This record gives sequence, C-alpha cells and structure tokens, in this order.
Amino acid sequence: MTRVYLDHSASSPLHPAARAAVLAALDVTGNPSSVHAAGRAVRRVVEDARAAVARLAGVAPARVVFTAGGTEANNLALRGFPGRRLLVSAVEHDSVLAAAPDAPRIPVDAEGRCDLAALERLLAASDGPALVSLMLVNNETGVIQPVREAARLAHAHGALLHVDAVQAAGRRTLSLPDLGADLMTLSAHKIGGPAGCGALVLADGVEPEALIRGGGQERGRRAGTENLAGIAGFGAAAAVAAEEAARGTPLAALSAGLETRVTAAAPRAVIAGAGAERVGGITCIVLPGVPGETQVMALDLAGFAVSAGAACSSGKVKPSHVLTAMGCGPEAAGCAIRVSLGWTTTADDVARFADAWTAMARRLAGPRAA
Repeated sequence: MTRVYLDHSASSPLHPAARAAVLAALDVTGNPSSVHAAGRAVRRVVEDARAAVARLAGVAPARVVFTAGGTEANNLALRGFPGRRLLVSAVEHDSVLAAAPDAPRIPVDAEGRCDLAALERLLAASDGPALVSLMLVNNETGVIQPVREAARLAHAHGALLHVDAVQAAGRRTLSLPDLGADLMTLSAHKIGGPAGCGALVLADGVEPEALIRGGGQERGRRAGTENLAGIAGFGAAAAVAAEEAARGTPLAALSAGLETRVTAAAPRAVIAGAGAERVGGITCIVLPGVPGETQVMALDLAGFAVSAGAACSSGKVKPSHVLTAMGCGPEAAGCAIRVSLGWTTTADDVARFADAWTAMARRLAGPRAA
C-alpha cells in the first residue's frame, strides 16, 4: 500500500532544501556568540536564515526573533507585555488559549470569522491598553480572518495586535506591515522546515519582555544558544515558502476539487467555513453521525493520514473548540476531520483520498451520508 500524507497542517514533510541546509549546518562547528572565525561562520548561517525568514514576513531581519517553535512565539507575544489586557479570538490555537486562560474570548460568526463589532466593544470596555491575538488562517478550517480590520480597531483603541500566521505561511504572501499587525508568529515545521524552530516577528518599535533570560542572544529578546541546524532549515524552508506563495500554489484548486467530490458523494457532509474566504490546502469535513476519531482510524487503515481537528488536540475525547465557537453542536463538532494538503500533495493523492473517503462514508454513515 502506498500511503498518502494529508496532514500538512500538523507537520509538513521536511523539504529537500531544508534537509540540505540542516545537514550542512551540522558540519559547522562553533557558537554564534563567539567572536573568533568559527563563531563568525556560525553567525553567518544564523543571519542568512534570519534574512530569509524576514523576507517571508516582509520585515527587516532585525525584527525576527528565533524561538523553539510557534508555541513559544505565541507565549512570548502574549506574555511579553504584562501591563496589557489580553483579548483573544475563540478559535485560536491551543497555545494562544492556554497562554491567556482568563482573557475574554472574541466570538466568531457561523463561518468562523471574527466578530469585529464584538471586538470593538471589548476594546472600548478595556481598562488600560490591550493586546489582541487573532490568527490569520485558522488551523482547522482554513478560514482567513479580517486581520487588517482588526488591526485598525486595535490601534484606534491604543492596543497591539498579534497575528498567528503559522498556517498562512507558504499558502499566501505575508507582510507584517501590510497586515498592520504588531507581532506575527511563524513555525518552521509547518512549511517544510524542521520541528523545534519558530519565530516571533516584531513591528518597528514593538519590544516584548523576554520570557527566557540568560545571555544576550536574539538581541536580548530570547536567551539561549541558537538552534543552528533548526534555524538553517527554517531559513531554507522560508525561502521556498515565499517563492511558492508569490508564484501561487495549486492547493486551492486541489482543495476545491476534493470538496466538490466529497459533498457530491455525501450531501449531508458539511465543509466547515465554506461560506468564508479560505486558503487552499485546509478542508474541515463534518460527517454527521460518525466520530472524527473513527474516520481518522478508518482512513489510516486505508492508507491516508488526516487529523481529527488540530493535531495538538487529536486523541482527546472532546469536540473541536473551533467548530463549537462557530455554533456547531457537540455531536457535529465531534464528527469532523481535517484534510490538509502541502508541497508533496498531487492531484492523484486527492483523487485517491476522495474515493477512499466516499467508500468510508457509505460504509460508516450509510443512509445518513445521503
């Protein structure tokens, strides 16, 4: 059986360019903080990668802070401004929700889009300056959030806006200044880089307090000797992702074809967020009456890797908080899977999956699928 990997939103396979960069970095000896020749050689690798990530984000290299991943970057963004009140959308990644457990949740509509009127009310009611966290692309549905509008509202009330762009990178062109955001989170392993490396991108004049203290690495923003191999791979993957986003990927067409086949085969199946603007490559399918975990296991046995919601939540017996926030009842919210495409996905992969999903739906849902 030839297996098909359709879980790129959880972690994308290592891109050949990133693999080559990681292997090359493993052969470089030295500490990037050392001033001798060996240290300067390592520093060049770090700064070349920083420049590539900066180009992906549309900022100057000095505004990129390397972290151990998207989760740390989100925590640095939310916990780096202790004097500010936090407001986060109800459909954020778990790493944002857990970093701000007591923060008011900004509601979303039935398609998963941030309720801007509710955001404005929360900003107006805020005592003191706030920090708003709103992802650019939802990791479960692919819905694109109105970040530019949210940024204007936030700034009108003296607030900062943090945008988690982990799922947007490589799928659309990014520019922190164009979005109007103050902070942006990126993650290497979502774009074909190695796991264990991410970045927080800062607008000019925005400086969070360091969470990890020690040496003066990352301009004093994040202590600890830099992860050379991870950063090198991140830089290579970022360069590829920026090129793909600028050129335009086939993911939107592939996703559209998949969704057409799924809904034709099982009219009761629902594509979450279908009425909103979404990126290509992320499809959330709700099959009423069949738990998401059951679907994932059945598809895995058929040779296809997908997720029941976000990978960080898979295995937990609870409905998707994203779908719940969109107004889905507990039963429907527990019957969803996420199919996420990426740089390895082919049209044949999608066609084979659609056939396998159709067979599974008819077997497990029976008349309920029609």
